[in-house]
Amino acid sequence: MAPFFARLTTEPAPLAWLERQPWHPWLIVGLVSMGAFIGQLDATIVQLALPVLGHHFDASLQHVSWVALSYLAAFVAFLPIFGRLCEMFGRKSLYIFGYLLFIAASALCGFASSFEQLVIFRFLQGVGGSLLGANSISILVKTISPEQRGRALGWFAAAQAVGMSAGPVLGGLLLATLGWRWIFWLTVPFGALAVLLGWLALPRSTGAQPDRAFDWGGALLIGPALILVVAVLNYVSTWGLGSPATLGSLAMAALLLGLLVRRERGFAAPLIAPALFRSPAFCSAAAGVALGYALLFGMFFLMSFAQGHGFGEPPGMAGLHLAIIPVAIGLTAPFSTTVKERFAGRWVGPAGMALSLLAVALLMSTLGRVTDHRLFDAIAHALFGAGVGLFIAPNNQVAIAAVPAALSGPAGSLLNLMRALGTSLGVAGGATLLALNLESPDGASRAWLSSSGADMLIAVRHSLPLLAGIAMLAGIASWYAARRVERS
Repeated sequence: MAPFFARLTTEPAPLAWLERQPWHPWLIVGLVSMGAFIGQLDATIVQLALPVLGHHFDASLQHVSWVALSYLAAFVAFLPIFGRLCEMFGRKSLYIFGYLLFIAASALCGFASSFEQLVIFRFLQGVGGSLLGANSISILVKTISPEQRGRALGWFAAAQAVGMSAGPVLGGLLLATLGWRWIFWLTVPFGALAVLLGWLALPRSTGAQPDRAFDWGGALLIGPALILVVAVLNYVSTWGLGSPATLGSLAMAALLLGLLVRRERGFAAPLIAPALFRSPAFCSAAAGVALGYALLFGMFFLMSFAQGHGFGEPPGMAGLHLAIIPVAIGLTAPFSTTVKERFAGRWVGPAGMALSLLAVALLMSTLGRVTDHRLFDAIAHALFGAGVGLFIAPNNQVAIAAVPAALSGPAGSLLNLMRALGTSLGVAGGATLLALNLESPDGASRAWLSSSGADMLIAVRHSLPLLAGIAMLAGIASWYAARRVERS
């Protein structure tokens, strides 16, 4: 493997004319933001399509959720590995290779002829996504000056929001017209454009360390441990909390994580820098990242089934309803850093989570209980998205500010890992609670495909307290991190 990556250190030079332009750093921000756009476009399209894919493949909630989770499992398993390889062999070539792998796997997903093939191709897509994730924030941080970093992170978050906004709308149209295969093919042209721009504009990497030792032991431990945690959360409603499968998987995950911690502390070049965890502010902000994305994608998962199966909305209309959330994020995120600078910074994150909590409370009060649900859904989705938009960029900025500049690269990779892990927990937790709440009164399991719309809405409503708890924890984590950074 080393010779292969060593060949990638001979990176193509960017166009000299582009490098001379004063706006070249912002072109790099735009390119990195395009990756964020593609990733979130794919994520929200897939979330919207889960009910359709469940019908097409006759899959249970736990099984169909693996269309999302297989991507996320690959992402979290390979992200630390690729983060280190990028430090050793350079970022430009690996970033471009990540795009190529992502769009190739996206095309294969569209050609999948079975559910198993789709899950495998989604896993490969996640491997490509992890190559992008291992580089994105690090490239941004190294390109933009510290004074402009908050603004750049705001636009990065806005690009994610635009991708999330376009996903439900485009996904709904594609599902209603061309079919589910096109939701995967849609990202291919965007990825191809990013490959071209990356080749022409990205600067050559500096500071590569090809002779640095690689932590193979950590690489073999971290992936299985995280995948086991996600699998337990996804299947606990089927296995049972006290079943041998659940307890055995948790014990194995704990053992692997314990061995990983011991390995990383004693290895000279660990995959995850232990120094990051010496900062309580960084740990709290990183937890806030995971909780924020668990909240967001837990909401996407639950409301996809509420709109599509509960209310029986066609895909196009369901996509428009869900698009309100990311549109609100996109309108709020670019200004969240300004709000943080002008007002008490430590309260911006909690204020955002308070808005999201209010939105969850509104849905718990109205979902399946009012005649004109669209109005109340729209208000709740707008409040929820505005709250998440206020939360994401300031919390990311606090996390980066909490560590020394020398650790900004590892910190950025770990934040991407926490984002993907949080997304996994949101999807898995939503699937588990929804399955539990769809059980019949005698405790027997009931397939979601055979449940009525009213039963689905009740099940979604009873699953929403999970999101309320996540929002409260995220607000506390954000406040504590900002408070520690202000005092340091």
